[in-house]
Amino acid sequence: MTTPEPTTTRDAWATRAGFILAAVGSAVGLGNMWRFSYVAAEGGGAAFVILYVVFVTFIGVPLMTSEFIVGRLSQESPVVAVRRLGGSGWAPLGWLFVVCGFGILSYYSVIAGWTMRYAVDAVRNAIAIDTEAYFGSVSTGWPAIFTHLAFMAMTVGIVVAGVKRGLERTALILMPLLFLMLLCLAGWAATLSGSGAGYGYYLKPQLGELVDPDIIVLAAGQAFFSLSLGMGALMTYASYLRSRENLGREAGTVAAADFGVAFVAGLVVFPIVFHFGLGETIGLGGAISDNTVGTLFMALPTGLHSLGGLGNVVISAFFIMLFVAAITSAISLLEVVVAAVIDGWRWTRTKATIVFGTLIAIGGLPSAFSIDFLVAADKFVGNFLLIVGGFFTSLLVGYRLLPQADAELADGLDSVAARRTWAYLVRYLAPVVLLIVMILMVPVVWDAIKPVIGLTG
Repeated sequence: MTTPEPTTTRDAWATRAGFILAAVGSAVGLGNMWRFSYVAAEGGGAAFVILYVVFVTFIGVPLMTSEFIVGRLSQESPVVAVRRLGGSGWAPLGWLFVVCGFGILSYYSVIAGWTMRYAVDAVRNAIAIDTEAYFGSVSTGWPAIFTHLAFMAMTVGIVVAGVKRGLERTALILMPLLFLMLLCLAGWAATLSGSGAGYGYYLKPQLGELVDPDIIVLAAGQAFFSLSLGMGALMTYASYLRSRENLGREAGTVAAADFGVAFVAGLVVFPIVFHFGLGETIGLGGAISDNTVGTLFMALPTGLHSLGGLGNVVISAFFIMLFVAAITSAISLLEVVVAAVIDGWRWTRTKATIVFGTLIAIGGLPSAFSIDFLVAADKFVGNFLLIVGGFFTSLLVGYRLLPQADAELADGLDSVAARRTWAYLVRYLAPVVLLIVMILMVPVVWDAIKPVIGLTG
């Protein structure tokens, strides 16, 4: 099938490896390490992991393939792509992607700023022994604002450089470094005396929890957040593809890498938590602490401080790794917004990036002042709206674009059976499952929003 010519001259990936690592970088972020660990703690460990794998396999990979198809088929940003391919009635879906990219990056940058502060202070051996007090001092207020703005400035600098010199070059350098650091940390964590108990909590499910609606909601939300689904990031990245890649294979590669990083991160975090007896701090097996969102930032340094110089090396490596993961995802979120402005309003890349990077930085200020606001934003934008985006993407591709999508997928995937299976999952399974998850998410989102608007009941 012939790909429609782009309406404007667009940048493109120089290599397949660049696209894959950039897509992996978009998916592999704080969602894999910061968010996966604390959400796994909320979800009872292994039951959450199993449900997460189910969502990734049967919903995530088919929808990621769908986003790749729409992006490459249109050669446009999501706003223009869904309007051109689906008709004017689908335009709100494209804008929903932009809202998600804008909204997630606004609070994501605050958390990424924490990782930057921790990485710098760890290298300086300046993280206080009282890690809960230290976290409280750097996670809100002016210290959080400063690191949030500094992180956004770095993100803007990379995106301004463009696809090849900015996004691709960053991914080619940083992603291999992240993988290497994570494997080294997992190997070290396996030597700790508490590793067996940590692995047991992480890997042995209570079967009854597999049908717990709360855990189902957590797993679905985490799968979408971690895979960068429902926000248009992967659709945008695929719009810079020119060669005829096997999009199903690429989606499987990205999802496998994403899950691998999240899973191995758990092999780092839970042995440390159990070795140093930090389960109560993060709410394992009981009520979730109000500071669960700060799990990694409080629990890991608390134990590792006792190891002296070795502990400081591990703390430094861990938070440097978190920062690397954060920046590769942040640039993909900003790119969604920038690409939409470039294609829709014909702005230059520099103007679009600076203006909207600044607006996102301003939008993140409430999250820098209030963790309650940050958590509410994460539940609403980073969970609920992503599921909404995925739901309507499945309808767009499954019912409006299926013949074109099948032809586009066939360019790299000859198996008719495989394409039929993909079509079934996108057209029938995904909409039903995602609709159920959206309904289940409503009370969860409302509970997170109530403290922000002053309700306590």
